[in-house]
Amino acid sequence: MLGIFSMPEPVIFKPGFLWGSATAGHQIEGNNCNSQKYREELEQKFEEPSGMACNSWELYEQDVEMLVSLGHRAFRMSIEWSRIEPEPGRRDEAALVRYLRVLELLKEKKIRVFLTLHHFTHPLWFEKLGGFAKRENIDRFIRHLDFLVPRVAPYVDSWNVINEFNGSRSLAGNEMKVNFLVAHARGAAVIRQYSDAPVSTAHALVEWQPQFPEDDFDVTQARLVDWITNRFFFHAIRTGEVVLPFRDVETVPGLKDSCDYWALNYYTRHFISARSGNCAAGRHDCNHIRMLPRPFYLEEFYPEGVILQLDRLRDRPVVITENGLSCDDDRLRILYIARHLQALAEAERRGTRIDGYFYWSLMDNYEWNSFVPRFGLVSVDFKTFRRTPKPSASFYREVIERNGFDRELVLKYLPEFQDWLIYR
Repeated sequence: MLGIFSMPEPVIFKPGFLWGSATAGHQIEGNNCNSQKYREELEQKFEEPSGMACNSWELYEQDVEMLVSLGHRAFRMSIEWSRIEPEPGRRDEAALVRYLRVLELLKEKKIRVFLTLHHFTHPLWFEKLGGFAKRENIDRFIRHLDFLVPRVAPYVDSWNVINEFNGSRSLAGNEMKVNFLVAHARGAAVIRQYSDAPVSTAHALVEWQPQFPEDDFDVTQARLVDWITNRFFFHAIRTGEVVLPFRDVETVPGLKDSCDYWALNYYTRHFISARSGNCAAGRHDCNHIRMLPRPFYLEEFYPEGVILQLDRLRDRPVVITENGLSCDDDRLRILYIARHLQALAEAERRGTRIDGYFYWSLMDNYEWNSFVPRFGLVSVDFKTFRRTPKPSASFYREVIERNGFDRELVLKYLPEFQDWLIYR
């Protein structure tokens, strides 16, 4: 935790390194009422509904100006399919015009656009048909992309077809993963018809570790979980071959090399136990930090995990498309960012090419079932929708300006560590 204060040299990234922040449409726009997630919220399947979220559907101009003021050079956003096609075959041109205006504003401000085409949400009508659980439904997603991609392509600097479909530890989810790989491959082909910008799909990267490293069962279970969440994806993109447990191997047309770079969302590590029905094991008490007034999956700093994972991803460029911390004490967020940037610099020294970093998230938002977890560099009053940058936003702005940071910059924002007897 405290190694950041013993940094012997500044952490400096290469010229042209891309700095930005990430969001998802459903989490910030508000009233995404034609999506399957919105319907689930109304049915009270979650703690609270998204409602107006951050009201970014109306306040997008303010959000773009905020990106400029905070020095961000890139922005990862998504376009909600359910807004573009609220009913099968019916396109909402007004919604498309609104998205085009956002993209135009970002271009005017010289902010590069990383566009996600499916970030967990899709139209309710598509869900009622079975969604991506049925292979035949992928045709409908591709028709949507055939409509959308040529219209937005002039504004897009990089593409993510899908966000984080790989995370399930359940073997029952394997067929869905294969269908998402098919959707990714076909979606990448559509994009390449209209755009020369690089294409990927954002991968939820997790460092899985056995609860007891000397226990063969825990080690085997951890390797299995790593295979069905991480390795299957990397292998599929490299070869076109999908290898998952208890199903025949499948070669997906167009899948090989359908990612021009690895788009990686990394937060922390998780422990695996072979003696738990869901494979989950608790954290070590010595590393467990409760940063919210409720349990949350992100209760440990583990930047070493990104170093270990990137060691096996040296075959193409890497962009960290999400990395962030949910906490109520913003000082922890500053520490989290600094430590993970330090880890990324070390990973690059070890041989991984890293081209960019997107903090998750630009602002506090709807965290899929509640507003309690707050990841933002900017706080949001969810009644007035007033945006207020936190100290971490200023710290990150200075990191961007310097293309890196040093010990003194961290201490500027965390002065309580100034008088610690830590030597360099």
